[in-house]
Amino acid sequence: MNGLERIAAAFASAKEEGRAALMPYFTLGYPDPNTSLEIVESIAQAGADLIELGFPFSDPLADGPTIQHSTQAALEQGVDAAQCVEMVAELRARGVRQPFMLMGYVNPIMAFGAERFVTVATAAGADGLIVPDLPPEEGAEIEMVCEARERALVYLLAPTSPPERVKLLASRTTGFLYLVSLAGVTGARDALPPHLDDFVQRVRAVARTPLAMGFGISTPEQARAVGQLADGVIVGSALVKAAGQSDDPAQAAAEFVRRLREGLER
Repeated sequence: MNGLERIAAAFASAKEEGRAALMPYFTLGYPDPNTSLEIVESIAQAGADLIELGFPFSDPLADGPTIQHSTQAALEQGVDAAQCVEMVAELRARGVRQPFMLMGYVNPIMAFGAERFVTVATAAGADGLIVPDLPPEEGAEIEMVCEARERALVYLLAPTSPPERVKLLASRTTGFLYLVSLAGVTGARDALPPHLDDFVQRVRAVARTPLAMGFGISTPEQARAVGQLADGVIVGSALVKAAGQSDDPAQAAAEFVRRLREGLER
């Protein structure tokens, strides 16, 4: 299967089980490269359906303090886009089979060369890209390269988006559409914003792909609530925090993801 087919299959498999797909995020290179590989292996075994792999950037505009800290720690160890691609290949060599979504910002991709980056990421085993600061008005080049290699390019949609913007992003995204649950940066929140149901239904009326929601989801109860609305649940900051605060990061990450998965299955 190509990347688009693998992503579709992951969402379809979760739907057949009567739940939303679980997509944890983790920063490659945090707290160090080898430990991050162990963490990704552990969350794959703990019940992730897809995995979002962050590659570090010096100015992560969409990320809150927890993920900013993790990306800065990775950068200080020299982790860059090229090394992250190598880490994807290593994870595939270790037997991790879930779809991988590389999440990062447009500057490192363009500095690497969009066509070259997508080509080597595809060869390493990535299934698609999530680029938070890439608007569709500037996305044609990366879209074309991803389409040629049958990889996803996922756009993000804010709850404040007007109807014409919703239609545009729904028509241009591939793999799935990333719904941002709130206006702001990533980070764990005590409570989910109101009116998520209205937001999801408004988008679902025009979307042709699964809908995955992220930003601010940090507990099994919140994951379950979002999973009753959307097709996928993305959790990042709370997972990164759980791993970063533990003496056994891989075990802590696995336990956190296991609880999220149990929340979706209730």
